[in-house]
Amino acid sequence: MNMRKTTSLTMLVSFILLLVTSIIVYIVPQGRVAYWSNWELWGLSKTQWGNLHINLGFLFLLAGFLHLFYNWKPMLAYMKNKTKTLKIFTSDFNIALVLTVVVSVGTLLEIPPMSTVINFGTSVKDAAAEKYGEPPYGHAELSTLDTFAKKTGLDYKAAKKLLLDSGVQGVEDKITLGELAKVNNTTPKGLFELMKPAEIITTEAATFPDAPPTGFGHKTLADICATYNLNSQTIIRKLNKKSVNADPTKSLKKIAAENDTAPHALFEILHDLVTQG
Repeated sequence: MNMRKTTSLTMLVSFILLLVTSIIVYIVPQGRVAYWSNWELWGLSKTQWGNLHINLGFLFLLAGFLHLFYNWKPMLAYMKNKTKTLKIFTSDFNIALVLTVVVSVGTLLEIPPMSTVINFGTSVKDAAAEKYGEPPYGHAELSTLDTFAKKTGLDYKAAKKLLLDSGVQGVEDKITLGELAKVNNTTPKGLFELMKPAEIITTEAATFPDAPPTGFGHKTLADICATYNLNSQTIIRKLNKKSVNADPTKSLKKIAAENDTAPHALFEILHDLVTQG
C-alpha cells in the first residue's frame, strides 16, 4: 500500500462526503422539529447525519495531517519568497489569512454575505418548522404519556382511550411518546393529533409566560393575543409607542426582523407591556 496515495485519496473521498453532510446539516430542521416529526433524509435521521458529519470530519482532519506530513517540503516551498528564503507571511499567505479573518469577523458581526449564508439556512429551518409543525414543548417526544398529557392539558384517560380506539399498540402509562411512535411506525406529532380531542377546555385565559415557549416566535401576534386574552389593538398601540411597528397577521419572528431586533428582545418588550401595563 502506498501511504501517500492512500492519504490523498482518503482526503478526497472524505472531503466529498463531508461536503454532502455539511449541506444536509446546514438545512436539517431544528432538533425539536426533527425529533417531533421523525424527520429523515435518505433513510437517516438528524442524529445519524450529525454523527456521520462529525466522524467524517475527524477522518478528513486525520488525512489532512498525514497529507501535510507527506507533503511538508512542498508546503514549505509555498512559504518561500523569490530568493528561496523561508518567509511565513508571503503575499499568498497574507491573502489566505485576510480571507479567513474577513469571513470569521464578518460572521461574528453578521455582515453580508456571511450573514446571508446564515440567514438562508435559518429560513430553510423555519420553513421546515412550518411544514412539520412545532412540538408543544422542547423534546416532548421524551415525555411519558401521562407526563405529556399533564403538560399539554389533556385528559389522560380520554387521550389513552382515543389512542386505543385508533388501534395504537403498546399504550402504557410510562412509555414515552417517541417510543410509542416507533412501535406504531408513526411520529410523536401523529400521536398528538390523535389525542388532541381530549384537550381539557377551560374558560380561564392562559397566563402570559415569563419565558417564550417552544415555537412562540412562529406564532402570529393575533394568535398570541387570542391565547392570552389580550386586546390586539391595544398591544399594537403600545408597541408603536416603543417604536415597534407590528402587523398582527405576522409572526413574532418576522415582526422582530422588520424592526431590526431579536425575537427574544421583542418578547421581553411584549412581556413588560402585558405584565406591567
